[in-house]
Amino acid sequence: MKAHRLALGVSLSDVVAQVRALFELEDRPTPKLGETLLSAYESGYKRPGPEYLHYLCRVFRVDPDGLGFPGRCICGQKHAIRPDTPPLVQVQGESDALVGSVVVSMPDNRNWINQVRGLYGSDRAREPACADVGEEDIVLRRTLLQLLAGAGVTLDGQFLGAIDNLRRRMDDTLVNATVSPTMLDQWEETTLGYGQQYQATPSLRMLCDVLLDFSEVRRMCDHRQPIELQERLCRLAAQLAGMSGLIMINLGDHRLARSFFRTARTAADETGDRPLRAWVTVREALVPMYYGDPREALHLARKAQDLAGRTPSVAAAMAPAVEARALGQLALRGRSDAAPGARRALVRSRAVFDQLSKADLNDLAYGFTERQMSFYEGDTFTNLGDHQRGEEVLSHALTLYSATERVDRTLVRLNRAACKLYAGEPGAAATTAKEAILELPDEHRSDILLHRARQLNAAVAAKHGEIPEVKDFREALSGPSVQSPTITPPVPRPSSPEPV
Repeated sequence: MKAHRLALGVSLSDVVAQVRALFELEDRPTPKLGETLLSAYESGYKRPGPEYLHYLCRVFRVDPDGLGFPGRCICGQKHAIRPDTPPLVQVQGESDALVGSVVVSMPDNRNWINQVRGLYGSDRAREPACADVGEEDIVLRRTLLQLLAGAGVTLDGQFLGAIDNLRRRMDDTLVNATVSPTMLDQWEETTLGYGQQYQATPSLRMLCDVLLDFSEVRRMCDHRQPIELQERLCRLAAQLAGMSGLIMINLGDHRLARSFFRTARTAADETGDRPLRAWVTVREALVPMYYGDPREALHLARKAQDLAGRTPSVAAAMAPAVEARALGQLALRGRSDAAPGARRALVRSRAVFDQLSKADLNDLAYGFTERQMSFYEGDTFTNLGDHQRGEEVLSHALTLYSATERVDRTLVRLNRAACKLYAGEPGAAATTAKEAILELPDEHRSDILLHRARQLNAAVAAKHGEIPEVKDFREALSGPSVQSPTITPPVPRPSSPEPV
């Protein structure tokens, strides 16, 4: 239901107005359906009754199955739009002057915006929410519908340009004026829900969902609201921008990832919330952790610790763990004083981690879970050359991740392959890494995983030469069955053979 509404570019209030218009047309009492109840239908907390479902099917011009409710409509008729239905259709027998009865089908271009505006006349107060839909919204909605339909989607310059333009528009809004949204409770709930979904949902699909809500929040910034709501809006903007940055890391575009974290910092600075600012900073440290210089990751991790202060928080626990990983990478590259510092950082991280709340321990994006902590510890021990301890901790971490949490779970398996490399088993290392990648569904083979796999294979080849397992792994990574869903980032990645 939400996908249909977002594809049409209309708000909850527009849908409610259309349903009420249908009731009025049939001389029926005004229904009790409101935005809150409709939002509950979209979130899955409630299910519409047969009567409301009938009218929602008429509004959206789809059958119950199209809204996610199997079965036939109570009226026994079909509501789906025929292929020859014009872009703007009306329910048979309804008045032309009845704005609420007009249903908009999925557009293929921008002409539909002008058509909808024309129906509302010159009265700006009556314009639908889609009046401020930009070109980037159309690109995102079209991509989301293609993904929902099961069609293959390849990132191109138009898509990346659209999402960067969306981020720039949010930057402009935050810099020019700090304003507030409506229905903040719903948006906060939706935003927190992304923290539970982003590991299990394909990165490209997740990016579309997050950015569509990010776009809605940006549009809410057009009208200034009371100051107590202003901070909540900026918090939402910071969290959604930070989540977009995390997804862009997975997709391999570190330039856009940094841009989104910069937007998140701008929004977080407006809240005055130090733990939030620290969370953005420590998450940004993952960009150079995977695609840059570990010294920069170390700097950002320590900056996040300064922002977090001494109060236990997600960032206060995660930042020392990221510091330990960065020091582990530096130790792997020959820095002699890095190993003791990495072990001390892990001790500090575990001390704060033990004080986190239950809510923080259950959120993979905005919190810091036990499985993530074990993953970070295992990665550090592996890079420090303690492959036995690393294998032990990583094996424990693997039991904590569910099969649907693809990104971190696969990274853990690749780190276990690195442990086999350090234990003198190069063939087993290459084979284990190859199995971890090939077992992933196509839509989950994000750039971060393929990049890590290539690094590991290069490390095996550097130490043991072109053994058969290395050749097999290289052929598997370059074959047509293993394709990253992203384009090649514009900035070259470091070519050092050692794993990170």
